[in-house]
Amino acid sequence: MPSHDASELSQRLGRQAEAVCRHYLSHGRRQGNYWLVGDVRNTPGRSMFVRLKGPETGKGAAGHWTDAATGEYGDLLDVIREACGLVDFKDVADEARSFLSLPHPEPNEHRSRKPAARTGSSEAARRLFTMAQPITGTLAEAYLRKRGIAAFHETGALRFHPRCYYRPDEHEPTEIWPAMIAAVTDLGGRITGGHRTWLDPDGFSEATLGKAPIDRPKRSMGDLLGHAVRFGVAGSVMAAGEGIETMLSLRCVLPTMPVVAALSAAHLAAIRFPDTLRRLYIARDDDPAGDGAMATLIDRAKQAGIEAIVLSPVLADFNEDLRMPGVDALRAAIRVQIAPQDVARFMDLAA
Repeated sequence: MPSHDASELSQRLGRQAEAVCRHYLSHGRRQGNYWLVGDVRNTPGRSMFVRLKGPETGKGAAGHWTDAATGEYGDLLDVIREACGLVDFKDVADEARSFLSLPHPEPNEHRSRKPAARTGSSEAARRLFTMAQPITGTLAEAYLRKRGIAAFHETGALRFHPRCYYRPDEHEPTEIWPAMIAAVTDLGGRITGGHRTWLDPDGFSEATLGKAPIDRPKRSMGDLLGHAVRFGVAGSVMAAGEGIETMLSLRCVLPTMPVVAALSAAHLAAIRFPDTLRRLYIARDDDPAGDGAMATLIDRAKQAGIEAIVLSPVLADFNEDLRMPGVDALRAAIRVQIAPQDVARFMDLAA
């Protein structure tokens, strides 16, 4: 749907803001010039407020809402989407037109609309990353800090989306959870895929480590083979491993070393090497899949004339090492595993 159509629908809904709220946010009530309800999903409460009067557009427009508890905000099209559990914007627009008793557009009215990105495609990953916001001050930053991670320089590959769709399977309804979004890029920096870590809005617990209490709180999308989530620009030296949290944990003790997260053991084994790379540190996870990826990567590096050095955690992975023994113990363990010249280059000079 063209953006001007969305704007027009939003304005029309704003003119009937109270009627929209009474229909889709029936668990709320009017107080002065606002409609108060628990949240955009029509939960009883008072933390979300919808403006019932105001200009048609801009700051303070009728129909605009804010949830003081979560920081979420939007317009009445968002209310309809959430209240009806709709995924595609076309369905949201159709529902809004039905409420407003407007005729539905003819198919040729949509010819100028940007085509929908195929679910799980590289284009869908790029659009999702564009829609997300920087992680500073968000639940994503809080999640990483609870995982013991305090190094946030060169983390532009990470963003936060407060309402990211999650569908358990094709037979289950779509759910909405906050999520950390990571950009998967090729050696040239082009986004080829994405990774979502759905987060628990109630905070961190040892049981979930801050991830949402769902079956698969981590999922990838797009073209991943050979590519990775990148922190820092690789030169002659870099480190590679599986998880985002694992590699950011290493950056807490090697803050200037470029690192990449391949997101799985299979993809770690297939990462592409920069032409400038001369020494590769392999941050292995302590499990059979991690050992297999390590062996394959060592062979590939050797064939490419690249020195490969394995970094082994004390526990299951380097994030566990960071959280359990602590940053000083992790630094001491890494110091004796990396080349002496890299101690001076990436550890001592950065301290």
